[in-house]
Amino acid sequence: MGCQGHQGRPGRTRSLCTVALSTLTLIASALFAGSADAAPTGFPHSVVVSERPVSWTPHILDGTVKAIAQVGDVVIAGGKFTQVADPNRQTTHARQNIVAFEHGTGRILTDFNPTIRGMVRTLAAGPGDTVYVGGTFTGVNGDGHRGIARLSVATGEPVPGFDASLGSGSVYRLARHGHRLYIGGSFGSVNRVSRAGLAQLNAYNGEVEQSFDMHLSHSRRGTLRVQELAISPGGTRLVIGGTFTRARGQRRYQIAMVDTGVIPARLSRWSTEGYAARCDYSRMHTYIRQIDFSPDGSYFVVVTAGGPILKRGLCKTATRWETGDYPNARHTWANHTGGDSLYSVEITGSAVYVGGHQRWMNNAMGNSEPGPGAVKRKGIAALDPNSGKALPWNPGRARGHGAEALTATADGLFVGSDTSRLAGYKRGRIGMFPLKGRTE
Repeated sequence: MGCQGHQGRPGRTRSLCTVALSTLTLIASALFAGSADAAPTGFPHSVVVSERPVSWTPHILDGTVKAIAQVGDVVIAGGKFTQVADPNRQTTHARQNIVAFEHGTGRILTDFNPTIRGMVRTLAAGPGDTVYVGGTFTGVNGDGHRGIARLSVATGEPVPGFDASLGSGSVYRLARHGHRLYIGGSFGSVNRVSRAGLAQLNAYNGEVEQSFDMHLSHSRRGTLRVQELAISPGGTRLVIGGTFTRARGQRRYQIAMVDTGVIPARLSRWSTEGYAARCDYSRMHTYIRQIDFSPDGSYFVVVTAGGPILKRGLCKTATRWETGDYPNARHTWANHTGGDSLYSVEITGSAVYVGGHQRWMNNAMGNSEPGPGAVKRKGIAALDPNSGKALPWNPGRARGHGAEALTATADGLFVGSDTSRLAGYKRGRIGMFPLKGRTE
């Protein structure tokens, strides 16, 4: 039977078939997203976590932690390091940029010891007892997986049948929802399929989804890359940040939203000029660092780095944006550090946690000094989701380069960085703040 066009009010013409197909697509997407194999994308907390870290996390003795993920009762940390000690610091284990330990005890898993010759930048829980690994590497345990792999948590070996590999470049961030795995980075192709910095893969076998291509282009500086991406809890919105200024030929300066609730996915009408200001310095290709959605998916927060001099714009801020599908969006609130970069963000509903090497928050008028209203927040802070102002929570940490990994779990918040003091306690590059009332 043929399709009939429907004419309603002026400007509201649409196809009945298009409406029906879109409805079926959304229903199918919702059913799949609710399957037991859907990846967790957020852990709501009713309260702010404790200011005292647990004592059972291991100590990473060198380098830096850039990503943390939990798979069942196992925690995986990735970055650039070679030595890891047990919580009591009595035994040291050699590890190449990735380690797995038991949640609640910190016991290092001896069978999980893959050889990854290069930095691990991102991790995500996979189907079953597996974990996705992305970064700057050319193989795992001598195999041919460049930049991305799916590993067994039990053995540390690549999962047979997952054959994704980059032609060149690196993966900076990956996120999974159900059977979809989104990857962003500096690559030009995946599995010999041309993709400029962004691709959707089959989460089980790594095949490229042919219908998904946002045609990112026109890098503002340096090479084209997607620095960060985040998928909404329902899997219907993907927000990406990077060096691009065009997506599907339309202006999207450093940030864009993709409607992933339809098949094929399409570029959302959402857009903003909020990150068009050149408030960084010439060596910084993009100042967007991390993005996270709220547990209910209604908003997301972007954190940014920046140059050493105070300039107009959203450098060195945490900024809330609503998820609505509209152009020329303006932020709901912005919290400025007044001179220091933010690198990580995690939203739990009760708080928006941000990490970096900041000295202050609420510091819109500061220029490497506290301005009116500024509060001290050394390297980590919790913001009020509604106002954006810093909450009283203030454990502090040794600043170093900064905290680049914040990961919420059902019972707390993991922090990964390049320093070994957290809330005044010795915690080698990884620590965990439990929910108040939980065992510390």
